[in-house]
Amino acid sequence: MGVSEDKNIKEKGNKKVFVVIPAYNERKTIVEVIKGVKPLVDEIIVVDDGSTDDTSRLAEEQGVTVLRHFINRGQGAALQTGDQYALDKGADIIVHFDADGQFLAKEIGDIVEPIKSGEAEAVFGSRFLGRKSDIPWLKEKIILPLAKIVNKIFIGKSLTDSQSGFRALSKKAARRIEIENDKMAHNTEIQGKIFKNNFKIKEVPINVIYHKFGQRFKGGIRIVKELLLAKLMD
Repeated sequence: MGVSEDKNIKEKGNKKVFVVIPAYNERKTIVEVIKGVKPLVDEIIVVDDGSTDDTSRLAEEQGVTVLRHFINRGQGAALQTGDQYALDKGADIIVHFDADGQFLAKEIGDIVEPIKSGEAEAVFGSRFLGRKSDIPWLKEKIILPLAKIVNKIFIGKSLTDSQSGFRALSKKAARRIEIENDKMAHNTEIQGKIFKNNFKIKEVPINVIYHKFGQRFKGGIRIVKELLLAKLMD
């Protein structure tokens, strides 16, 4: 069920929906993102991950909770900070949402519905389930397929979209998942811990708007290095 059919996401099912938005130097998009999300959920938590611009000030002016890292620690660390705060404040569902405007706020309803209905404990958005995202050719044909292979190697399984950052976790799932990879390997880590805990999973189709390329091949190499290091330290 899409948000057009259920405009009052935050009241349906009496479950508190918190959105965690990690942000690093996103002054150009943060206000628009917040305005799109704010009417749909109970609370927004922006985690300013050491920005050197006025991302924090702009977010605070929108009346949302802003947490700050004094240095840039990485998206995984920002999500962990936001998740812990949300749990402490009584969140029933936590949605991860990017600050750069690539996700559509109206699809939050699709992401949280399977948790509200009891169908899943973790829901992942996928660019490969019917809705058309204008994915750059290199990313679609090479980087993302390689990412699926990496996930199968490290966690034994892979979703249709192995690196989607648009996801929702139930309170139960979020409590069991401590994100230890501070950088970009957190996507694989989160999926691995979801599988390990045998939580019910659902993927739903999403659109992604590409304002910039995003994760490049060198970034993928760094992720593999982070996963290898984590494996050695496990």
